[in-house]
Amino acid sequence: MAEYLASIFGTEKDKVNCSFYFKIGACRHGDRCSRIHNKPTFSQTCLLQNLYVNPQNSAKSADGSHLVANVSDEEMQEHYDNFFEDVFVECEDKYGEIEEMNVCDNLGDHLVGNVYIKFRREEDAEKAVNDLNNRWFGGRPVYAELSPVTDFREACCRQYEMGECTRSGFCNFMHLKPISRELRRYLYSRRKGGRSGGGIGGGRSRSRSPRRARSRSRERRSSRSPKHRSGRSGRY
Repeated sequence: MAEYLASIFGTEKDKVNCSFYFKIGACRHGDRCSRIHNKPTFSQTCLLQNLYVNPQNSAKSADGSHLVANVSDEEMQEHYDNFFEDVFVECEDKYGEIEEMNVCDNLGDHLVGNVYIKFRREEDAEKAVNDLNNRWFGGRPVYAELSPVTDFREACCRQYEMGECTRSGFCNFMHLKPISRELRRYLYSRRKGGRSGGGIGGGRSRSRSPRRARSRSRERRSSRSPKHRSGRSGRY
């Protein structure tokens, strides 16, 4: 019996423990869920609840179909890259090496704006949770907790990755928002250069960082048009 219960733990066959919380670290029923949410006492992954505020998502209609915000896709990507870089660099420099960081682009209250940071060491994740719960970001308090999610392949919506999810942003599996290739290359070079060399770029000079490049791009756009720009998303 014990072997059978162990084999179905966290699966849909488990009638005691919530499979969604086990796989995704969040459940749409919250505390009202009829199954148990086993919150981990130690984990590599830290969850920052509803931290990222996507201007496009907040402007969607109830069915997630149309936008009313006057923000271009290019400006949205810049807004998101700025947010991602701020959080990633701050957390890795302050708490420890990050293996993976993911941000949900879902619309459901239990997933919207969730940031999952998987550290290399469990001690670093615990340190991050303890410290971040006393901090603010973008004028709002940070709500951090340890998450059971360590394998994001099981947590992600495969239909979304193939462009076929019919539930749009209200899917109960993760729709992860990608960063730009420029930022990905920058973070990779930063990791390759190490964090002990001083400055944000490690082996790469600060003047060549994507943030500076994006700033110059903003200045060029502002000289051409007074169109609304997303700007910074907030800082710790």
